[in-house]
Amino acid sequence: MRPVDPRLLRYAAAARAFFAAGGVLALLQTAAVIGFSYLVTHVIVRAIAGEQLENLVLPLVLLAGVVLVRFAAAWLAELNSARGAAVVKSELRRRVLDAVTKLGPGWLGSRNSTAVGVTAGPGLDALDTYFSKYLPQLILTAVATPIILVVIWWQDWLSGLTVTVTLPLIPLFMILIGWATQSVQQKQWEKLGRLSTAFLDVVGGLSTLTIYGRQHRQAARIRAVTDDYRSQTMKVLRVSFLSGFALELAASLSVALVAVSIGVRLIEGSLGLEVGLFVLLLAPEAFLPLRNVGAQFHAAADGVAASSDIFDILDAAALPSAPAGVPSVSSEFVGGAERGAGLQVRGLGVRYGENVAFEGLEARFERGAVTVVTGPSGAGKSSLVAALLGFVPAAGSILVDGRDASGDPVPRPWLAWAGQHPSLLAGTVQSNICLGDETPDAVAARASLDLVGGVDLDLGALVDSRGGGLSGGQAQRVGAARAVYRARRTDGAVVVFDEPTSALDDETEAAFIRGLHVLAGEGRAVVVVSHRRAVIAGADAVVALRALEAVLP
Repeated sequence: MRPVDPRLLRYAAAARAFFAAGGVLALLQTAAVIGFSYLVTHVIVRAIAGEQLENLVLPLVLLAGVVLVRFAAAWLAELNSARGAAVVKSELRRRVLDAVTKLGPGWLGSRNSTAVGVTAGPGLDALDTYFSKYLPQLILTAVATPIILVVIWWQDWLSGLTVTVTLPLIPLFMILIGWATQSVQQKQWEKLGRLSTAFLDVVGGLSTLTIYGRQHRQAARIRAVTDDYRSQTMKVLRVSFLSGFALELAASLSVALVAVSIGVRLIEGSLGLEVGLFVLLLAPEAFLPLRNVGAQFHAAADGVAASSDIFDILDAAALPSAPAGVPSVSSEFVGGAERGAGLQVRGLGVRYGENVAFEGLEARFERGAVTVVTGPSGAGKSSLVAALLGFVPAAGSILVDGRDASGDPVPRPWLAWAGQHPSLLAGTVQSNICLGDETPDAVAARASLDLVGGVDLDLGALVDSRGGGLSGGQAQRVGAARAVYRARRTDGAVVVFDEPTSALDDETEAAFIRGLHVLAGEGRAVVVVSHRRAVIAGADAVVALRALEAVLP
């Protein structure tokens, strides 16, 4: 495992300021350590020589000042660590949310959404210990150890040689212990994700499990996963404690060798007391930062193991979009007269890895018309919507009023959309309809809801994040009203509805279809993905997608 993942500096600019400030503070701490050792040696040697106390006042004052400087530098280093962790976590969370938005539902659907949530939540929280314990020691080691080693060589070459020979033992132990730590830490992180997923799966399906009498078996499953996670956590702690013991032992033996050498030469008279005491005070300081790095190595393993998933998400979002492949006909246009510019797709295709959703789609969706997209399952209707939204990489062109809009950022200002299963937020019906509007308009929200057949819904009705308080059909109409509201407020050219009437009765569906024509009459291209006969019959034009297998030779 690398001590510092270089992607941290690439994706978190705040980390650079943390390292720069840490380097300056480490240099200040190192100077304070050397000054402290020198002044203590100076005072002791002069006191042994019979120096009067009044003659030692200045060195003692300087010693007190060095102690204060060392304390202040250590405090500032902790402050820098806490601030660095907070700022970096905030920056990475913002980046990962942007990355997930860019990658879109297609990417998220191929992964465990619970695991992604755990990674962006507790995963980034693991950076607290990484920044507060491990990285400051790593910076201090990189700065202090070479400088102190040079000073020891300068004062006593034999002690310098002893420290130089024994010092590599600690990195050697760190590497050996690090391999074991990385392995158990990664397993612990994976088991935490498994535990979170299992718990949320049970909570989400609790009603179904209760109906079929299987709820008690899930308790045993969660208990087993929890015990597995507890066992793995204890393994991590055992490795951490053993690593600390091994590193303390190696450092203590190394300092003992230096002390024995100095003691023998002091007795022989070949080494002066001032040099010997100064070197003896500095020797532990040469080993201390490196020893502390090893002791905090498990914190690095925790932080890096957790944040590597975050960096993988950011790497995926940074990859250029790949073309979908060679076009082949997979659609036909049925009926409808051209009414003016609007939305047009040319040679559009979507792939998910090696799987082809559709290819070579040619279709137009005119302003002022309601165009229904229909076709069997697997023909690519949802992928077409995802391509229009910019949620999946797509080949070909998407033209809006003749302009190539294929590379437009997400969210696309010319597009409003309502999904088949609208995501609602805790709040009122009005707040859900006006989602994203900094100056919500209650009158416009009411008009949008009425347009899609929601005259019976109260804008002040409370909704929870799971749609509680609304029926399935009411939630669909709130989602559709949100798309209408956005289209009108932003003067969007295109409005897309994905199976908007699947939960509506015939009367409400008829009212909804009439509302679609009113929306189209405002000069917008209205695109509806639907299997419903009434919706298809009420359309101005139909784009019928055919399953790709049916047209391939």
